[in-house]
Amino acid sequence: MTTQTHDSSAHNNLKEYYGKVLNHSNDLQTNACCCDAESVPPVVREALRLIHHEITDRFYGCGSPIPPVLEGMTVLDLGCGTGRDAYILSRLVGETGHVIGVDMTDEQLETARKHISHHTEKFGYSRTNIEFRQGYIEDLNAIGIADDSVDIVVSNCVINLSPDKPSVFREIFRVLKPGGELYFSDIFADRRIAEELRDDPVLHGECLSGAMYIEDFRRLLNRVGCPDYRQTSEAAVTIDNPQIEARIGFARFSSITVRAFKLAALEDLCEDFGQTATYNGGIEGHPHHFDLDDHHRFFTGKPMLVCGNTAAMLQETRFGRHFTVTGDRSTHFGPFDCEPAAKTGATSGACC
Repeated sequence: MTTQTHDSSAHNNLKEYYGKVLNHSNDLQTNACCCDAESVPPVVREALRLIHHEITDRFYGCGSPIPPVLEGMTVLDLGCGTGRDAYILSRLVGETGHVIGVDMTDEQLETARKHISHHTEKFGYSRTNIEFRQGYIEDLNAIGIADDSVDIVVSNCVINLSPDKPSVFREIFRVLKPGGELYFSDIFADRRIAEELRDDPVLHGECLSGAMYIEDFRRLLNRVGCPDYRQTSEAAVTIDNPQIEARIGFARFSSITVRAFKLAALEDLCEDFGQTATYNGGIEGHPHHFDLDDHHRFFTGKPMLVCGNTAAMLQETRFGRHFTVTGDRSTHFGPFDCEPAAKTGATSGACC
């Protein structure tokens, strides 16, 4: 993909679309950037009820990328818009945590910043734990996000909009602490979108023409040092606009939520080292089981055979205090039989 400079035509088109064309979520021309509030976890729904209506009215997300175990964490929200997810995270990280929202659009950030005091008081905090910075998600260094400084990076239907996705993912894994997590929802396509559609301001702004082909995403993550990611949910996207459907062609789109970790031990295939993992409970909202991804459900107290990658994701991250992992990587027993999370028939990457 050709790297584009900041303030490129693509960025300027997006600033215009999200800053001036869209004033309410009802202004969207498709349902790609829409999320069913009832599908989110109860703890997120509870926090959402406290968010100012002006912020929720201008929400353009396609999922609910709010992971568990957030208390005291530093969380970075890429493309935060008016701050809906950032304020939910502000509530869930608690007063000792910290949330940084990043966006490039003046009008969006103006709305987000206007309600900082309102939410600080609403959450019962003695001081604010949230800030909003204006900048580009392709260059977080320019806005002072240091190496290894963030526990969790989230994003909601924004990375597809970037004209330079390799830079976005390089920056994400630069700022994440070792063991940190990328947890994001976005629109993915079942094929590469034609180049001539990339510059269409409506198709781009509606999160369609910039959608990542799922296999190119897998390859890109591998290139930036993350050979295994996990898919936690997937939902088909129906455009519901005949004119736009005719222009976008035969591509099929999905809203997918992905988690990936900054871990040195990951391999591009699931490998068997005879390890087991037991969920000990204790994660809020998950008393009986915890889902690492769309096909790894850990029942409380039940040991489960896992590959080396899964063991690392549970043992060397913030989830470690909730799991007991037995065994190490000293003895290798061959490949671990596991289905690809992306369900695309790939034989490497996202393999477990």
